[in-house]
Amino acid sequence: MTATPLLSIEHASKRFGETVALDDVSLTVGAGEFFALLGPSGCGKTTLMRLVAGFETPDSGRLALAGRDLCALPPHRRPVNMMFQSYALFPHLDVFENVAFGLRRKGLAREAIDARVTELLDIVQLSALGARKIDQLSGGQRQRVALARALAPGPALLLLDEPLAALDRKLREETQFQLKEIQRKLATAFVVVTHDQDEALALADRIAVMRAGRIEQIGSPLDVYRRPQSRFVADFVGATNMIEGRIAREAGGVYFVAPFGRLPREDCALPDGARATLSLRPEEIGLADAGEGPAGRVEDIAFRGGTTQLRLALAGGAALRADVVGGRGDFSLGQKLHLVVEPRSGALFAEGA
Repeated sequence: MTATPLLSIEHASKRFGETVALDDVSLTVGAGEFFALLGPSGCGKTTLMRLVAGFETPDSGRLALAGRDLCALPPHRRPVNMMFQSYALFPHLDVFENVAFGLRRKGLAREAIDARVTELLDIVQLSALGARKIDQLSGGQRQRVALARALAPGPALLLLDEPLAALDRKLREETQFQLKEIQRKLATAFVVVTHDQDEALALADRIAVMRAGRIEQIGSPLDVYRRPQSRFVADFVGATNMIEGRIAREAGGVYFVAPFGRLPREDCALPDGARATLSLRPEEIGLADAGEGPAGRVEDIAFRGGTTQLRLALAGGAALRADVVGGRGDFSLGQKLHLVVEPRSGALFAEGA
């Protein structure tokens, strides 16, 4: 991200009656950055996007694009465009005319319109489908037409509201790569709103995780996933095992003591006896037939193709999920396995944090 951000949001707040939609939100988006607003329904991410687009006005705070006050500009004068979840394509127009629609409204010369639409259809790999009607397209093709139309005016910032929600899982995963490639080619800043953690992790350069109108954490996908700053972020972004326990400092080292046994820690600043929660990702749990780690028995097996998900029953009534690369045939119900957990694995949270 550049030193001077493209989009700057400072202490933005918004209420609807008694409901606080945004509460003192601040963030920046760099030129050419792919930024994701991630959170559950009702967290304020769509309201924040609508503030940037100009469809809502903040009660307080400042929004600026390239240093220019956005709140002083009506929506149609902002160098911002928006791609809606429904795509909102015109069924009576063909693909070419859908993409050209906004440019014709601006009164551009025919040659300039033709050149711009041709360029965009080539970028979204729809050059051969310019004469097709919208109802003759697949879901993925419609998504790319909507993207090309939103990009046609050359906005400095493109807002995308759940852009892949209407696609099936396989097509959604394929389209993620296409969307990233298009964004890189055009070097346009994208801000995507999504509640899909996998989508945000796959697409974004940085992610803002939101909860109840506030930002819990902003960071790279790796930071948000591997180094969550709150229990909410750890639990919301990806699968995890939330384990309650306490810290034990002994001559032999520092341990996280759970109901099912002890796990070594190397990065713990908490005092001896402190209550804590360990967020341990399923793929961070190694398994062995023998060892010194706590033991559990395989209670359930789910084969996912590239990985096998195991549900382990441990002492004290605890149950953990472990994800292992490989096939189902390596494990059996009732099998006894020992946990192998590296001393720096997972994220540790003090009680009440």
